Amino acid sequence: MVIPFMTVYLTTVLGFETDEAGLVMSCFGIGALLGSVIGGWLTDKIGAFHVQFFTLLFTAPVFIILSFLHTVQEVCVAIFVLSLINECFRPANSAAITSYAKKGNLTRAFSLNRMSINLGFSFGPALGGFLASISYSWLFYGNSITTFLTSVVFFLYFFRRKERNEAVEETDQEVPSTEEHEGSPYLDKWFLVFSFFCFLYACAFFQLLSILPMYYKEDLGFGQQQIGFILGFNGLFVVIMEMIVVQYAESKFNIYISIILGCLSLLIAYAWLLADHSMMSCYISMMFLSLSEILVLPFISTVAAKRSSEKKRGAYMGVNGLSISMAFIIMPYLATKLIKNYSYDHLWIINVILLVIAVSGFLFTKKKMPLHEN
Repeated sequence: MVIPFMTVYLTTVLGFETDEAGLVMSCFGIGALLGSVIGGWLTDKIGAFHVQFFTLLFTAPVFIILSFLHTVQEVCVAIFVLSLINECFRPANSAAITSYAKKGNLTRAFSLNRMSINLGFSFGPALGGFLASISYSWLFYGNSITTFLTSVVFFLYFFRRKERNEAVEETDQEVPSTEEHEGSPYLDKWFLVFSFFCFLYACAFFQLLSILPMYYKEDLGFGQQQIGFILGFNGLFVVIMEMIVVQYAESKFNIYISIILGCLSLLIAYAWLLADHSMMSCYISMMFLSLSEILVLPFISTVAAKRSSEKKRGAYMGVNGLSISMAFIIMPYLATKLIKNYSYDHLWIINVILLVIAVSGFLFTKKKMPLHEN
């Protein structure tokens, strides 16, 4: 509930300038970047269960502390700590999915996990918009309570629970096994190239959590509840359509084609905002953005899981998260500077250009790092 409304909270309640809000969200990205690396390393050292449990537990009090802070410096430090702890969860969670998924179901397992996240995201922003219209403090306390409860439920269900697989070796769309994949992902050059184009995609996509809510508020004049409903539509669309679209994509396309189609869908989403600024256009644009999310995010996780060995799975998932975290560092600050000096439309044009480059890059990577088909 908190993060989608963070830029709106900073600019309307705390009175930050647009670029100051961008700086705060860049600190979120720096924490997320370090969290991805540390989380991947910790997962390989102490196991996915411990990393997931303690990150959930320690995230809860940070939300409450954040609600009492008012200066740019204080909020930057708190949001950095919040994202550092929170992002450690992601590579551990991805590694755990790989361990628990049935063989042959890895992409669908990632999709099912994301579907549950988006089920929360379909309710969270809508509820968050309602709570924010009363008091933003309710947002922070609500997020803290739900995170703490999640840590308790997680512990009770997964403590000493046996994993399904020691290693997942799927028969469809496998990456060729080479010695390169047994070592560090930082030495796997084609995976790093792939991750760079994931970074470009993430620069455009994850403006969903920072720039788009601010755009709805500042440029279009929407209220918190209207913003919450638009963001909630994203989660609801993904919940309803993800498993259907992923299963269809798996049967009709290879992984790279799915990712490329997802990039093109996001390109359409931003081009639509350039063409029309009505509320209906915001929902149509969000539909294409949501379709892009379905076609890209689970499949790039699948590439990382298949590219890795069992011993280096956490590290590969960490690099996968790293490409996203880098986007969180760079894009909020640059985007808010661009908005302040020019306009949101200029930003949408930049996003379209980034996505054209990403599509070209994934086509290039498809030739250099092919995935075997049945």
